[in-house]
Formats: sequence, structure tokens, C-alpha cells
Amino acid sequence: MIHRGKNCIDGLLLVDKPVDWTSHDVVNCVRRRFDLYKTGHCGTLDPFATGLLILLLGKATKLQDLLMSETKIYSGVMRLGEATDSQDRMGNVTAVKEVPKLVRGDLEALAGHFLGDQFQIPPMASAIKVDGKPLYKLAHQGKTIERKPRPISIKSFDITDVDLPDVGFRLCCSKGTYVRTIADDFGEKLGCGAHLEELRREQSGDFRVENAVSMDLIKDWELSQLLEHYVPMEDLCAFDAKKD
Repeated sequence: MIHRGKNCIDGLLLVDKPVDWTSHDVVNCVRRRFDLYKTGHCGTLDPFATGLLILLLGKATKLQDLLMSETKIYSGVMRLGEATDSQDRMGNVTAVKEVPKLVRGDLEALAGHFLGDQFQIPPMASAIKVDGKPLYKLAHQGKTIERKPRPISIKSFDITDVDLPDVGFRLCCSKGTYVRTIADDFGEKLGCGAHLEELRREQSGDFRVENAVSMDLIKDWELSQLLEHYVPMEDLCAFDAKKD
């Protein structure tokens, strides 16, 4: 279907976002590559993060709020002993402390304290808007303002690897959870500080990164290959039913 000279495709495309790409970079690349009429995405991933990014094509953009409400699963690495102003590896180091002598059991016990429903204060380096201005823009100006805690839920928090100062983890959480804030809070509770060194989104709702396509492949596709790989709207009726 053509709309104002553009290709109008309705559905989803699951992309495995590469490191150093913004979520908007992915959207813009796909939209321009296939001359699409309308394209969006669900759940921003920071440039250093990788993994599942759900692109919304055409009428599927109306499902953004519904799809973003799904539970997410992430894997990643926390680096203990270094806190940063952005709570991840992209920020400036604000404190360096010696990492205590810890065993895996210590880390697993602490991770258990993060489980359940709770309130989280969003980081300043986030896209949340206050008085119409994104927090990250205020942070770039050196400003820090009070942020309202937001409800989140941590379903599981497993320690997967320990090679101090790095700690691997797998986290299942509700929408709106800032994983880098979890890492920052984890380091604060240990008394040595920490930041998020690596992050990969493995799953969002029923969609898994194993079924996603790399940008290297997409950049070589023709429109016919996009039509072979996208998830059409008629296959998303289960999600529409959830709104009723």
C-alpha cells in the first residue's frame, strides 16, 4: 500500500540493536531504507546497550503504549567500585572506592533484597520530561532537580557471573525500570559504588531477541525481504485483545 509516495506497512519488526546506535538511529535507518510512511519504536535503549528493539510500522504505532507496558528481561554487567554521574559507563566517574572482599553468596543475598514492588527515583540522565524539558538536557547543564519516585516491580534478579569488580546479572522487571539505577543502588548498598557497564535486552513480553534481526542484515535488505521478516498486524490481534 502506498501513502503519499511512501510504503505503508503495518506491523512490527524485531531488531537486535547494536552498540553505539541510538534507538532513533535504528528507526531512521529503517524508515529511510524502505521509504516507510510511519515508523516508531517501543522502549528506548541507551547507545551503549544492545538487544531487542521493537520497531512499530504504520498502524502498529497505535500499539506503542500497550507493548511498552510488557515485562522486560535484561542481562548485563555491573562494575563495582566506580560510581558515575549517569549511573552507567557513558558518564563521568564521580567516586572510586575499594571493592570489599565479596563472595557470590553475598551478592545473591543483596540481589534478593531488590525483589518485589517498590518505588524508584529516575536518574537525571533520562528522557523523562519535567515542565516540558527532558531531564538529560538539564543534566547536561549541570542541573539536578527533584524527581518523583515511580512504581516499579522486580520479578527476578539473578547473579550470573562474578569476576570482581564485575558482576554479571539477569533481571526481569516491569516497564519504567531503570536498570542503571538498580546498579547504582546495588553499589551504594555495598558501600563501594557501582555503575552499569553492559546491558542487553533479551525479551519484552512475548518477543525475544533470538527472533530479532541485526542491523547489518537489514541494511542489505530490499523491501521484499522486509516483508518476509516483519510481523503483520493481523498476527498481533492477541495484543489488541488485552486492551478490552
